[in-house]
Amino acid sequence: MSQDSAAKFDSSRAAEYARQSRIALAGYDACHELSACMLSAVLGAGTKARLLVVGAGGTAGEIIAAATLEPDWSFVAVDPSPPMLELAKAELAAAGLEQRVKTVLGHLAEISITPSFDAAIMIGVLHHLQDDEAKSEILTQIAARLRPGAPLVLAGNYRTYASQPLLMKAWATRWRMNGAGPEEIEVKMGKILQGAEPPKSEEAIAILLSEAGFDTPCRFFSSLFWGAWLTRRISDGL
Repeated sequence: MSQDSAAKFDSSRAAEYARQSRIALAGYDACHELSACMLSAVLGAGTKARLLVVGAGGTAGEIIAAATLEPDWSFVAVDPSPPMLELAKAELAAAGLEQRVKTVLGHLAEISITPSFDAAIMIGVLHHLQDDEAKSEILTQIAARLRPGAPLVLAGNYRTYASQPLLMKAWATRWRMNGAGPEEIEVKMGKILQGAEPPKSEEAIAILLSEAGFDTPCRFFSSLFWGAWLTRRISDGL
């Protein structure tokens, strides 16, 4: 995540992140749980593994789900936002998992390439990056830190908001369902339409992954604009 992107996740946003994320993404916890299940299906139940978690600040839901499922997994979690990483550390401590997770305040480039990781998770990051160059760069950096064949779970928004009026209306209605009034809904709608654009399609996701050195992705979760995929790092060109 770029410094500009990280700046959006200040202390005020961190304080409301858990509630906001679960409203904005229907199935927030299910996405994290299924991510853990997909990785376990690839790596094998009961195996030892070292996982890289990119953009780990917030609820730490992806780490908690994976660590609970697989007690022999350890994690390196990196995030450039101090408030968001502090929130994640508090959640990990509450879950009794802080000894299994090394948290790093900074960017992915600061994580050593060796030893290689057995798997990686990046949830809710890609659509915050400003352009395809930045998206490709972070995916390439992840690939460089994975052993050949290692899985990556990638999740985030992948449809252009303005081109999906029905989905936008349903998304606004979900906020109303959770008690938001007209003014708050208008603010939320304005925010989602501002800033960086997500990849325009599932095909665009596949192209970005391929160019970074990953195999054809398998989508295992979808919710309005959101999707989650599992792919594997390939060795050609890396």
